[in-house]
Amino acid sequence: MVIQDLQAFLESPNLEGGAVSVDLLKIARNVTQRQQPQYPTRKIRPIGNKLKLIMDAECCLDRLYGGFFSDWACGGQWNRMVQFLSLLMQAIERGNIELAIVFNGTSEPQRFSEWTAEQANIRQKVGLVLKHVNMKGTPPPKIWWTPPTCLRTSLRMALRHLNAAVMCTMDDHHQEVIAYCREYGFHGLLADNAEYAAFDPPRYFSSEHLKLTYKGSLETKEYMIGELTKALELTTEQVCVLAAILGNFLLPEVQMQDIYRKILEATGSKEAKLSGETGLKSIAEFVRTLSPPSNMDSLVVQLFGSADDKRVPAFRQSVQYYLNGTANGFLKYCSASVFNFFIANGRKDNLKGNKKGNQNNNNNINNVSNSISKGDEPEFDTSGFASETTEQEIESLQNYKLATANAVMSSDIMVGLQEMDLNSIKGGESSPLSSDNSRLNGHSEVSFNSAGSAATSNNLTSASSVTTRINLLVSSTSSNTSSVPTSPKHGEQKQQQSVNPNPVKPTVSLDVLRTASLRHQKGLMAPLILHVLSTQEVRLPCLMEDENYREFPPIHEIYRPLRQRVYAVLFNLHHLRYVHSKKKEAGEVADNSPQPDIIVKEWVYSRANPYQHAEQVKADPLPWAVPTLNRLWFGPSLDDKRRRMRALLSCLNSDTPLILNTSYVPQHMLVMACVLRYIMSQGWAILRRQELDAFIAAAFSPDLMNAQYLQDLTLTMVTSRGVQLAAIFMEGVEMALLANDACGAPLPWLMCCPWLYFDGKLFHHTLARTMHSKNLLELCENHIEWVVKVERMRKAVLEGLDVQFAKLPLPPFTGLLRQGMPPPCNLPTVPLPSTRGAAGLRQRPIPSRGGQLQVAGVVVGSWGANYGYMRQQPQVTGGRGRGFSPHYNQGQNRKPGPPTYNVNKKNNANRKKAKSNQQRQQATAPKGRGMTVKTNKGDVLATDLLKNETIFSPEEVAFEDCKSATASREHHGQGDAPTATHVDVIAPSL
Repeated sequence: MVIQDLQAFLESPNLEGGAVSVDLLKIARNVTQRQQPQYPTRKIRPIGNKLKLIMDAECCLDRLYGGFFSDWACGGQWNRMVQFLSLLMQAIERGNIELAIVFNGTSEPQRFSEWTAEQANIRQKVGLVLKHVNMKGTPPPKIWWTPPTCLRTSLRMALRHLNAAVMCTMDDHHQEVIAYCREYGFHGLLADNAEYAAFDPPRYFSSEHLKLTYKGSLETKEYMIGELTKALELTTEQVCVLAAILGNFLLPEVQMQDIYRKILEATGSKEAKLSGETGLKSIAEFVRTLSPPSNMDSLVVQLFGSADDKRVPAFRQSVQYYLNGTANGFLKYCSASVFNFFIANGRKDNLKGNKKGNQNNNNNINNVSNSISKGDEPEFDTSGFASETTEQEIESLQNYKLATANAVMSSDIMVGLQEMDLNSIKGGESSPLSSDNSRLNGHSEVSFNSAGSAATSNNLTSASSVTTRINLLVSSTSSNTSSVPTSPKHGEQKQQQSVNPNPVKPTVSLDVLRTASLRHQKGLMAPLILHVLSTQEVRLPCLMEDENYREFPPIHEIYRPLRQRVYAVLFNLHHLRYVHSKKKEAGEVADNSPQPDIIVKEWVYSRANPYQHAEQVKADPLPWAVPTLNRLWFGPSLDDKRRRMRALLSCLNSDTPLILNTSYVPQHMLVMACVLRYIMSQGWAILRRQELDAFIAAAFSPDLMNAQYLQDLTLTMVTSRGVQLAAIFMEGVEMALLANDACGAPLPWLMCCPWLYFDGKLFHHTLARTMHSKNLLELCENHIEWVVKVERMRKAVLEGLDVQFAKLPLPPFTGLLRQGMPPPCNLPTVPLPSTRGAAGLRQRPIPSRGGQLQVAGVVVGSWGANYGYMRQQPQVTGGRGRGFSPHYNQGQNRKPGPPTYNVNKKNNANRKKAKSNQQRQQATAPKGRGMTVKTNKGDVLATDLLKNETIFSPEEVAFEDCKSATASREHHGQGDAPTATHVDVIAPSL
């Protein structure tokens, strides 16, 4: 039994009325009509007349992507995704719905086992997808759908561009979502997770069945929690006990097996184990006999038999976890003063109230952060990045419009996008582009802490401010600063000693933590940055790659040097080493003391390390004096702006003159050029020349912005190499965006959107065309302007590099070398244009006839015919006249072999004319039965030879050798020689 069985029972057809099909637009109209004023002549309508829904994006990544596109494995169809999201946001806006979308930005160490199980499932699907592509050469079915690489980052950017409310959680994802739903009076929740069913939200809608129809309706299913409790005959609090017994991340179901056997005995069930719907009803029947959760001591004794059981603390914590998500538990958990404060002041003023009410907390933070060295940094405006000014946003918006000028969309979509862009700049408080102290993409600035994550923060309220959260981060980092680093695990200790002899625990500025926390919650920053700053630990998910690594190294290993430089920027490694050198000069530190290093733990899957321990990665400083993170993020001067851009380019190995020349690399393609240059600058030869041209040519293609063309485009063949190349590139884009955020966002976020320079389907189409195109002009469809753009960007990408392209694959004719065939370089290495699918890559049959290789009319090589590899030894029997006839055993048909007739008739005719009279007499002489031996004295029967036991000398035996003059004149190497009329036997061997 698992917690998901509760969700399965809720969706089961056996639960009548558990899931009802609804139209969200109709529900929104009903909400609006109920909230209409009593006097319709008034022009002012009451605030809050919209249907407010909160969506858990992790439950519907496929829906937000636009559905199960057939080519999702090709790297992502980002323009089509943006088109779908624009239609969805327009339908929501016109339907009078307010939607808040929440992404999971937490590390959740208590859910590590769930994360590893999810990665194992993804890894299995990836293996099936690549196997299908190798065998069929077609896109995989939707049952193996996995999120394309960089999907979450692309969704956040697209929704931000469409002026949607986007948020990221920090501590416990599910608790923060339900807390925000209750805290701000949302009408319902869009998700598909059993934990939400235990929380009993106001209204529970299915995100998996969300569908935007052509007729303009927004259809889904609504889960009736009341029907669930009615069918199980349980109260809301007893449902929390049921969920805890089913097993979760706090108390796994493996530890509850004895309880399940106890339930089977108590209910008198004849089944061997609890499972499915019957098991759920048996547990519900057992829970009805237990004490209510308010009497936890009695409940624990009834369940485990003793209060001293080791599982009792985890069970208490698990029940409380679900109770804090319910309506009554949320009100009890929040202090009365905080709740009354929100009721009295409303949500718009809660930030000011939190600032007034948390002055003591600020004093505590200042006391805790005294140990943080501020250095000689001046006072900066830490409300946001210095690079994100209003002028910069307007300029980037204009550049974005120029880049998307060729986008093919309907007129109403374009008008809606222009209105959204203008409102995002002029909207004041509702602007997501305004300062960090304004609003969270349309929502007031408040932390999304859980209503009570019993696993992590039982002392926090759901309305705790960002300052309180940063207090925990600062206190944890400061406490770890003075303490000795924890000893690594058994598998990590040796690695740490060899990689890093002097690891230090870095300190992080309070302003940096505050800004990172705010931007993380708004979805404006890569979640890995806050994870690195707060815990020095990151988790890297599984990607679309072959685990055997036949063609490419592991993708995360390719970008490890990039992450090492980002770690050095985030923790001011250059500044730490500079201070260390100054202390050496002053004599405060011994001269032989090693330089300080920063260690970050990375959880990466490999066969040698299947999440048994974290890989300890050492930060690598940039080769120049990088400013501190405070100056990179908050420095307003022109020099600071240049240093931010140089730091970004240095992380990507792209600090070259041409990379910033817009005539070579347009601004909206800078991320792409840097990623391609980084890939080419690695020690591995990853890309081939035509593959690099395919990336660049697809980026400049006029069809890149034509979503309708890309939808109608059909791929003739999908290759495993192309799928993995797209994954490598998109992971590079995500790492480049991580470096951009770490360096203070020198490149505007609108210029980083992946749909401006990449589409997976178009890339595969272009990659297939490179196999048959004679040159770049033919690849660019004879558009010389297109060719010039590709050539210039390629020059900028390869500037100053010792280019090492990957080698072309060996041809499929590997068996020819064993038969004396010419080298494979003279044979075609790609299938013909008529071939389709993987069948064109199979080994073709070798021609049965022989052939010659001529150079300037001179024969320099020849080879014989191919008669197949499977030959059987014939059974030789005596025959009439000279020679023998092969007959196979058991009457089988004869296998293909050398022909029994003369092939070279011309040469045979000449030989007939040249026969002497003596040869004619020998030919007309009667011959006996059996084999003959040709000697100087004539043909002698082998039987007579054996009877007489005559031993001939080697000089008396006639040998036929191709090296002789007569044989060389007769043997030209054209296929088969004339059929022998006798068998030469060396007499001494007998």
